[in-house]
Amino acid sequence: MTMGYVCRRKPLVAGLARSLRHVLPLVLALLSAIAPLAGRDKEKLAYGEGLIVNLPVPESEVAQVVEDVAENGVIRGTKEYNKDEFVSGAKAATGSRVFPPWNEDGRVFYKVREHAIDPRNFKDGGDVGTLAVRYVVQAQGEKNTVLRIDALFQEDFRLTVHQSNGSVETSEYKDIREHLDNIRVMTEQTVEAERERQERRAKQQSLTARQNAGSVAAQPSLAEASPQAGVSETETAANRASSDLRIQSSSRDSDPSQAAQSQSTQEPPGQTLPAQTLEERVKALRAQVQRLVKAPGAPLKSAPFHTAGTLQLLGTGTEVLILISTPYWYGVETHEGQHGWIMRDELEQP
Repeated sequence: MTMGYVCRRKPLVAGLARSLRHVLPLVLALLSAIAPLAGRDKEKLAYGEGLIVNLPVPESEVAQVVEDVAENGVIRGTKEYNKDEFVSGAKAATGSRVFPPWNEDGRVFYKVREHAIDPRNFKDGGDVGTLAVRYVVQAQGEKNTVLRIDALFQEDFRLTVHQSNGSVETSEYKDIREHLDNIRVMTEQTVEAERERQERRAKQQSLTARQNAGSVAAQPSLAEASPQAGVSETETAANRASSDLRIQSSSRDSDPSQAAQSQSTQEPPGQTLPAQTLEERVKALRAQVQRLVKAPGAPLKSAPFHTAGTLQLLGTGTEVLILISTPYWYGVETHEGQHGWIMRDELEQP
């Protein structure tokens, strides 16, 4: 019985082995085909996603910053040649054939660079074509805003559209975020400066009130004093001062050495050089944080973008104090305490 079972089992094992030899190559081929598909799906997910962020900032403020970034002439997160840092020569636009029409809510801005040469960070990109960035600003209530950023590259010859790997969108958002942060810092500094100004004004008014009260309280005692006594005391003090002056004068005339000693006591040697050194240091420090407005003058903006409101016009040679420095703008304060923004190239450099 046992020998019969063993004999029957040997052909069964041999048949399974032959089946595995035929099936195993098919399984390996199937696995090798699935792996590239999974890789391509993963690669596809890495491109064309764009960027969507929710900002705790009013829509009007975000829109102004985005408009300014769209007009700055550069597209970050990509480059044409290895030595470049970004693609320059871009222009703001109201639309682009690279993107389909936007039919949803929100304000839309475009930045376009024509004839870009093989910009980096686009899937299968190459040749010469149009590089475009689209910004969509959507209000979410009164205090929040949704910002969408997408970038595409379209070849001029084949009209093939290539998707970004997210580098352009991230870099452009970083520029927008920096502008928003600078506005927030300047707003906080303006509020703090105004609070300190009001505190100084209140202290000055309080001091003036106390001085006026003391002056009024002292007037009756002066009226009760004898006029003759007051004149006498004044004359006595004047006589003493005149006598002291004559004694000092005669002493210097009679002893020239005392006069020289007195002069040396009044003006100790060696004091001029440290004073000059301190003055030079102060001048150097002031030069680091103070600038003069170039001719023919410049507008002081309420925020670091061209479309922001103008607070005042600064004339040629107006001195301002630099509080914040960005790649394109200075956050400044005038001598009158006015805070605002001015373009870097509109101020003289040290």
